[in-house]
Amino acid sequence: MKSLHRCRDAGNAKTANHTPLTCLAACRAHDERNVQMKRLRARVRRGELRREEGAATAEYAIATMAAVGFAGLLVAILRSDEVRGMLTELVHRALTFAG
Repeated sequence: MKSLHRCRDAGNAKTANHTPLTCLAACRAHDERNVQMKRLRARVRRGELRREEGAATAEYAIATMAAVGFAGLLVAILRSDEVRGMLTELVHRALTFAG
């Protein structure tokens, strides 16, 4: 029969009761999470980390996707026979006017 003891992580129902051998690893993981959260909160307090920190990257990604969509639309329009004829006529008139 396994001997169980109360872990410091008693608030977490999944890991509240550990065997003595598994408790050390679970408690270390819990302590590491606490340390990481304390560091994160300290960075927020000092102003090193803001909620909008990744906003510029997301805006660039959205702008890039819009540009790709617009480029695709232009390619589709320029490949049509009607537009190709208009562009050919425009170039022809420009060359004959100059020469």
